[in-house]
Parts: sequence; structure tokens; C-alpha cells
Amino acid sequence: MLLIRNGYVIDPKSGVEGKYDILTDGDKIRKIGKNLERPDDRFQVIDAEGLLVAPGLVDVHVHFRDPGFPEKEDILTGAAAAAAGGFTTVVLMANTRPPVDNRETLTYVLEKGRSTGIHVLSCANVTLGMQGRELTPMEELAAAGAAGFTDDGIPLLDETLVRDAMKRAAALDMPISFHEEDPALISDNGINRGKASTFFGIGGSPREAEITLTGRDLELALETGACINIQHISAKESVELVRQAKKRGANIHAEATPHHFMLTEEAAIQYGTLAKMNPPLREEADRLAIIQGLADGTIDIIATDHAPHTAKEKERDITKAPSGIIGLETALSLAITGLVNEGRLTMGQLLRLMSTNPAGLYHLNAGFLAENGPADIILIDTAADNVPGKYVSKASNTPFTGWKLKGKVVKTIAAGRVVYSG
Repeated sequence: MLLIRNGYVIDPKSGVEGKYDILTDGDKIRKIGKNLERPDDRFQVIDAEGLLVAPGLVDVHVHFRDPGFPEKEDILTGAAAAAAGGFTTVVLMANTRPPVDNRETLTYVLEKGRSTGIHVLSCANVTLGMQGRELTPMEELAAAGAAGFTDDGIPLLDETLVRDAMKRAAALDMPISFHEEDPALISDNGINRGKASTFFGIGGSPREAEITLTGRDLELALETGACINIQHISAKESVELVRQAKKRGANIHAEATPHHFMLTEEAAIQYGTLAKMNPPLREEADRLAIIQGLADGTIDIIATDHAPHTAKEKERDITKAPSGIIGLETALSLAITGLVNEGRLTMGQLLRLMSTNPAGLYHLNAGFLAENGPADIILIDTAADNVPGKYVSKASNTPFTGWKLKGKVVKTIAAGRVVYSG
């Protein structure tokens, strides 16, 4: 039981903004108001003077590597990293070993997630073994608690299979998320085909690899009525395809990562494998198009694609090192620094992209502050200096180590309990 006093509250769902107190009882918010009294000495008082009070963040695209790769991350350490970054709800991707294409693996992940202190959900796979040939028992997996469906990490190439998957997901009223990279067009993934690939003397990944599959799946979404999510957009053309599809009425969501709105292929040249990811960092025009998409609502979700790897793996040659960077502990400060402080978004818009909208994709009771709503709350010092370097995650594979950023999570409260204090 908590009484949070004197904070500046922003609820992106209702638009309420101002100085308020918040009283929580159990896992719910009991009261939001001014000058609230402490009911009795069982309530812990938290002074939020000078701090922003916001809904707990929701990340719908994370990899906790469990089961299968505990040396990279596990559900416990991943959840702790999430809490440190202000995330009270995360949705795990299903490309584990074994993959989440069966009830047993899904149950393992969800049960372990319940012991973390935050809300850990998981997608199930679209196809058995992530082989792209046969659909999983989607109805059974939905009944077992899957939040949605994705083969993230592996593009789905069979158009007939994708159409069938969308129809089944639509019947379940569940989202299906797509990793859009056509491998037939890619020589060496993780590096943009252009200045960066020339620098490394490799083939690289062209923007067309993303554009072609994005266009196909947007049309299929219009045809089937499915709710789809275009993951980690990297190309300006993909942004425009989503923009036009939304105008035609499709139930489409799209996500951008902090690395794609903060960096270009120049970072791959500077940081090497620490800036290698799928899809790759592209050009300045792409970065700006992603920011514009976030500002005008074309891209309605910021997600981290938190992808931990060991230092040994990232020390390999550029063509052999795995793609991906960690992101849970840097996402908020990167977004405050690069979007809010640069005048691209208001803080309310940012919080909507990082809480309300991603919660809406999965029909979650999260991402807002309201009486009788969930007591998932974060306290942020938006003016604090933040230099990433000491990570709660097992991994440290990110180019953002040592950057001078603004904004720091002071406390993370999930289900009415303080799960992180910075």
C-alpha cells in the first residue's frame, strides 16, 4: 500500500496531466487526487516532488532467451532489466530453444514469469519449429495463455500460410506480428546495403528485403481483417506503406526501436558488431521518416527488441557475430533525449507510444493511470543525467554505453509493489 505524493502525473490514455497524489491498495490504484491523506501507518509514503509519475511502460518485443540460451539472459534477469528500465509489462518473443510452439514450453515461460515481480507475457509461434511450413495449434496455445503469435527472427515466406495464419488469429481476436526481411534479397544480414556494407566489403541487407514483405502483409491484413504488427521498421518506404494502409482502414500496428530512430548505418561503421541488428540501421532519411511516423501516429509503438548476446559472440567477425542489441535499460532515456528534448514528441505522446498503445495491441489492462486501474506506476527524473554502463541484464551488447543521456527511472512499481529503486 503506497501513497505517492507531489508528483507530476501524466496519464496518456485520458490526457490527464498535472500535480496529483496517487494512493494504491494491493495491486490497484484506489485514489488519484490532490492533497490525499495517508489512511494509516500501513501505507508507505513516497515523495515524488520534482518527478514525473507515469504508467508502467509496456514492451511488446523482448527476447529473454529462456529456455535454451541462459548464458545470454534468462526470464529472471530479463525481468529485472525491464524493471530497471521502467517496464512493468513485457511480451516475450517465441524464438527460444525449444521454441514456444507447444503448450509445455509456453507454460514453462509463463510460470517462470510469474515469479519475477513484473507482468511477463509471451507470444507463441506461428509455425511449428519456426520452419514456416505448418501452422501451430493456435487455438490451443491461445487457451494456454499466449498473448499473440509471431515467428520473430524468421520471416514468413509462404503467402498462403500467412493468409491462413491471419484468418485464424483474426478469429481468435489476437494480434500476429511479422519480421519483414526477405532472405532471398540479402547477402549478409545485419548491415545495410550501402555505405556500411561497402565499408565492410560485404553484400549487406537492402531495404527492398523489408519493403516487399511489408507490402505483402499489409495487403493480406486488409483482405483478412487480422490485427497485425509490423515489427522494428527500418526503411522510409515501409513507413509510408503503413501510413497508406492505415488510411484504407486496416487493423495495423507498427513498431520502431530506439536504435532505429537514434542511429544510422554510420553507427555500424563506428561500433561494428555492437550496432549489427536485423533489420539493419539504414540512412538518415530513414531515421527521420521513422521519427515522423512516430509523431503522426503511423508508427504507434516503441519497442526495444531487447536482444542479449554474450560478449564472446559479439567479438566475432562482422559476418559471423549475431545480430541484436539490448534495450530495456536505455529505451526511455534515449526516447526522452532524442525525441522529447529535441521537440519531436511531447512527453504525453512518448508515454502513449511506450505504454498505452502497446498495451492496446494485446488488449492488456495496462498503460494507464486511473482509479481502480492497475497499480503499475513509474517515477522518472526527466532532467537527470544518465550514462549507460552498468546493466542489470546479463548482457551489455549495445552501442549506447557511455552516451550522455537525460532521464532516469527512480522507482518502478508493479502490481502495487516497488520492484526497482534507482
